Amino acid sequence: MGDGTKVTRIGIVGAGAWGTALAMVARRAGGAVTLWAREAEVAEAIARDRINPVYLAGVPLDPEIRATTDLFLTVDADLVLLVTPAQHLREICERMAAHWPDGVPALICAKGIEQGSGALMTEVAAAALPQARLAVLSGPTFAAEVARDLPTAVTLACGEPELGEWLAAALANPRFRIYQSADLIGAEIGGAVKNVLAIACGIVRGRGLGDNARAALITRGLAEIVRLAISKGARAETLTGLCGLGDLTLTCAAQQSRNFSLGVALGRGDRLENILSARRSVAEGVFSASSVVELARRLEVEMPISTAVDAILNHGAEIDAEIAGLLARPLRTEAPLSASATG
Repeated sequence: MGDGTKVTRIGIVGAGAWGTALAMVARRAGGAVTLWAREAEVAEAIARDRINPVYLAGVPLDPEIRATTDLFLTVDADLVLLVTPAQHLREICERMAAHWPDGVPALICAKGIEQGSGALMTEVAAAALPQARLAVLSGPTFAAEVARDLPTAVTLACGEPELGEWLAAALANPRFRIYQSADLIGAEIGGAVKNVLAIACGIVRGRGLGDNARAALITRGLAEIVRLAISKGARAETLTGLCGLGDLTLTCAAQQSRNFSLGVALGRGDRLENILSARRSVAEGVFSASSVVELARRLEVEMPISTAVDAILNHGAEIDAEIAGLLARPLRTEAPLSASATG
């Protein structure tokens, strides 16, 4: 692929809100779409009623979207979008590996860092699907707005320029603008860490600490993202774009964000287990927080905000104590984003 051949068949693995919205994007671009759902009730509702009542209620779906619970049908495609929750990506890729045709691109749309291994999603996919050509789609995207064809811009990161152009042409339309990048690591780090920072910003909102504090968290959080990304080999300027600053500002300010709304509930005193038990959709920041902190530790990168979120989520830390700890940190000179300064 990437040789000028037109995309006609697009498989989408994951019928959550984002996977369903991307199915609509692919249909608008003219693709024949097969959408895999883990839950039979979701596949049946899409096939029968042309809606996804579980994950994207109220949005009518294109009648040509083919929904299935047969994972392997999605691999019979010119392009496959991987839109599963980040912590399930390895298992899904390993299941598909024997059926994946050589050279068929895998466009990774999951945002997260794998627990235990600290692997980025491209690292997970490369290990499980060595025959696939990898790219990353990231940026400021609320699924419901994309599904309703509201204007959106995203980053498509790919190490092969011709393949990147081919992928962009397969999905872009005037209201879904795709900007290309060669920096896969930057796109991945931005998409993963912003979820953790969104929880922090939600906690600030829930605690009633004001917009000044939230703006400070966004700004200093961006510095954390850049430090980690540079340490993994990314370019700082990538994180000033859609997959960094753009995604961060969207996710850290709106109740539509699963991570931000979870943080708001925590800040108001709700228990994490109660919040999670009341939801079917995944707040990736809950699962990526420990991975982000562990990766930062391995790379010797200081990430105090992310560390505080991890302490609250996974180590029983009190919210007010973590806030006090952040406010008591030594005063420092504000360094440029390209600098590897401490936070």
